[in-house]
Amino acid sequence: MAGFRYEALTAGGKRQKGVIESDSPRQARAWLREQGLTPVQVEAIGTQGAANGLPGRRRSLSTTALAILTRQLSTLLGAGLTIEQSLNALIEDAASEVEGELLGAIRGEVLAGQTLARALANQGRVFPDVYRTLVDAGERSGRLPDVLERLADYTEERDTLRSKVLLAFIYPGLIVIVATVVVGALLTYVVPQVVQVFRNTHQALPLLTRALIALSDLLRAIWPWLLLALVALVVATRQALRVPAIRTRWHRIQLTLPLAGTLIRGLNTARLASTLAILAASKVPLLTALQAGAGVLGNIPMREALAAASARVQEGATLSRSLAVSRLFPPLMIHMIASGEASGRLATMLERAAIQQTREMERRVTALVALLEPVMILVMGLVVLLIVLAILMPIFEMNQIIR
Repeated sequence: MAGFRYEALTAGGKRQKGVIESDSPRQARAWLREQGLTPVQVEAIGTQGAANGLPGRRRSLSTTALAILTRQLSTLLGAGLTIEQSLNALIEDAASEVEGELLGAIRGEVLAGQTLARALANQGRVFPDVYRTLVDAGERSGRLPDVLERLADYTEERDTLRSKVLLAFIYPGLIVIVATVVVGALLTYVVPQVVQVFRNTHQALPLLTRALIALSDLLRAIWPWLLLALVALVVATRQALRVPAIRTRWHRIQLTLPLAGTLIRGLNTARLASTLAILAASKVPLLTALQAGAGVLGNIPMREALAAASARVQEGATLSRSLAVSRLFPPLMIHMIASGEASGRLATMLERAAIQQTREMERRVTALVALLEPVMILVMGLVVLLIVLAILMPIFEMNQIIR
């Protein structure tokens, strides 16, 4: 049987929506009529889209939507509902049509006899590897509601950290954009009109003024080509980064940058520590946890280092020593992992390492933003000062000549 989303009219003329199971749209409409409802629309929920034959659309979930969905599923399962009943409730309360179709496809897989983890895996890349691994561990252990609740916390914390990093750089980014636009407008529109007065006097202009006039003339002549070159550079960079060798080399260069390298390393480390902590607490085998943890690392050299560490662990080495070989992971985290391995409390120490790395990441972002703001203000002030001096210096010289 398949799932169908329906919209029907009651005897009183009110619209009613819901989800039912049926073998075909015709049987679904017949069932609705037996219930005293007049079918308005009946469409299949699944990978093939609506019942009218339209092709299915590409489905995806934002991190926020995934966290909310996981929390709701955990609550429903914890209340004693079956997976099928929980999915039915989520489909009826879906925030969007795309989310409803995704849940319907998962429900169809579950009705066909698949586990929830396998049903999630059949949805492509909508659900990350670590997500599916944890769901599978919860099903095997019989503690799926608890695992889903922990997974919802993890997803929300990861989204919160990402949002904090992005929001922290929005203000500096806006300052850079506004400053660039203002300086460009001054050089291309304001400066030419002001310095035209000096050109008519045929006096010898100071070096700074002549340099400003030359820069203004250059920008006015090439700005369309400059904009085109910038767009071409962005497109060429994106195409080049699709080549694995180039992308790997660029990621390796990123780790060596003075400020950005520290942030990239810290963000990836915080993600890895959080992932390993939640996997270890859910009794997932260490090798499986390391394989799933590689999926949250956005930096390729760090991902390769984790894969090499996983191979060493498989050969019998400890996790702490295996991670220390690459020297890409913070020593404090490695010491905490070593302490957890020695005391038999690896999951606890991984959780503490995750908290420590997240806090350290937040402190670094705050400090960097606090440093960038005055630096950008000083640079902007210096640029404006040079423009003002370039305009005022000829005026001062003219006043001296008149005297």
